Amino acid sequence: MDERRAPGRTDRRRFLAFAGGAALVLTAAGAAAPWPGAEPDPAPDRWRVRTDPAPLNSRFEHALGRLSDPHWLGYDIDASSSDRFLPGPDSRIRLVGIARMRPGAAAGILERSGHAFAPVDLPDPPGPLRVHVPAGARWRTGPGFDAAANRPGPSVVPSGTHRLDAALDLVWFDVLLLHT
Repeated sequence: MDERRAPGRTDRRRFLAFAGGAALVLTAAGAAAPWPGAEPDPAPDRWRVRTDPAPLNSRFEHALGRLSDPHWLGYDIDASSSDRFLPGPDSRIRLVGIARMRPGAAAGILERSGHAFAPVDLPDPPGPLRVHVPAGARWRTGPGFDAAANRPGPSVVPSGTHRLDAALDLVWFDVLLLHT
């Protein structure tokens, strides 16, 4: 009697061992991947407070005048904690922060008719910006002003809110720029 095994039995064992190993690797990779739609942990540089006024002035000067002493964050809200490998079909950039306006500029904007400004609380600022928001600021916002300030540019569709304090000549902005 020949002690050799039939060729089909050995091939089946190799196949099952290979398939089981592949399934184990795929299961481990799936468990490590983030759940679709979950907000990823922010990258440390995402929360680096910027103080350069030039990008803000190029974006907001038409509505707010020249800004100074800014403290702001600007980041792609769709990017994960690591750099994107492939760009998405669009980018959504959030600009959020506080800046000083020229003396009297906030009061001038608040007095304009047609904007219907109303008192409003400031939403909870992102962590590193909290220390730059003065206590006792009295914020006002108006949807008409937001619409005027959020004018679209070439391949950019902005939306967001602007809150003004006339006594301190401050603006708080939280704007989302959709780049298409």
